Amino acid sequence: MSCPARAQLLSNTLYYKIFFPYYAFNVLGGLDSEGKGCAFTYDAVGSYERTGYSAQGTGSTLMMPVLDNQLKYPSPLLLPARDAVTPLSESEAVDLVKDVFASAAERDIYTGDRLEIVVINSSGTHREYFELRKD
Repeated sequence: MSCPARAQLLSNTLYYKIFFPYYAFNVLGGLDSEGKGCAFTYDAVGSYERTGYSAQGTGSTLMMPVLDNQLKYPSPLLLPARDAVTPLSESEAVDLVKDVFASAAERDIYTGDRLEIVVINSSGTHREYFELRKD
């Protein structure tokens, strides 16, 4: 099943419970049919949009400005035209995720104490744990 198809399936699942919603604010990521990365962000009742990156939860208001600063080009009017999101290598992406979560954990009491990063690539699955704070 393609990532856009899973995005629609999740939207349908959330919308099915519109009168008694799950109140889960999801982010779904993967690859589309062209092999490009995609991220879908949702509200509680299943409305979604495709974005280059996203964050949800209590720390999202702290994470999104950092992600915007690091990933988004300053203006869509730049010439020559470029993608809206800066391409990152796998190690750069993992380091950025660690930095963003560490920053949010220092300022948001509801962000957890430990981060689990799961990287899925052509060589398999790699799981990495990162301690955010020790207080």
